[in-house]
Amino acid sequence: MFAAIAKRYDLLNHLLSGNIDRRWRRLVAERLRAVLVESDALALDVACGTGDLALVLASATRGARVMGTDFCRPMLEIAAEKAHTRDLKIPFIESDALNLPFGDSTFDAVSIAFGLRNLANVEAGLGELLRVLKPGGRVAVLEFSKPIVPVLSLLFQLYFTRVLPRVGGLVSGSRIAYQYLPDSVSRFPDQKRLAGLMRDVGFEEVEYQNLTFGIAALHSGTRPVR
Repeated sequence: MFAAIAKRYDLLNHLLSGNIDRRWRRLVAERLRAVLVESDALALDVACGTGDLALVLASATRGARVMGTDFCRPMLEIAAEKAHTRDLKIPFIESDALNLPFGDSTFDAVSIAFGLRNLANVEAGLGELLRVLKPGGRVAVLEFSKPIVPVLSLLFQLYFTRVLPRVGGLVSGSRIAYQYLPDSVSRFPDQKRLAGLMRDVGFEEVEYQNLTFGIAALHSGTRPVR
């Protein structure tokens, strides 16, 4: 499904979000900045898709290395081309987010944007993020969530279930892919439940920030040092 929409994925992300998605990704970089400023830091962007967040992270660092991984090869090919165009050296690796090909305690920072809800098991995905983080390392999870303003929630649901699938299907040629988006968001844990799941798998200092009145939320946490 993602391979079929890869070529139109970036266009539709920016179009359907009114470019707000760019600001959300910059906030992820801000949340991880304390880690990324270290010259020997190593960061991983999981479910990186066409590489937008990995590119933002790489641009925000002062020498830290950034890697990206995703299950969809056509998207990784686009990500690699974008990095090459910007003269950024970012390795993009094809792999399963539920079975990452990295050893325990490898990365200082790990991010995942709009990918956690696509995993067959959210808890297992969070567990993998925790596993590859170094003790004291920081995770950032950017994902669609539940709007906190009742009127906005109603408007959001109408847009997400009626407008978005039609426009996304028309532009991408895959109505199914953009029907899947609201369906997957409706099944995904809300802000508090996701924070609870992060604590359950072992993250500490878990917190979240509502973005655009809760349309999305940025969760973060650390791997315990002990």
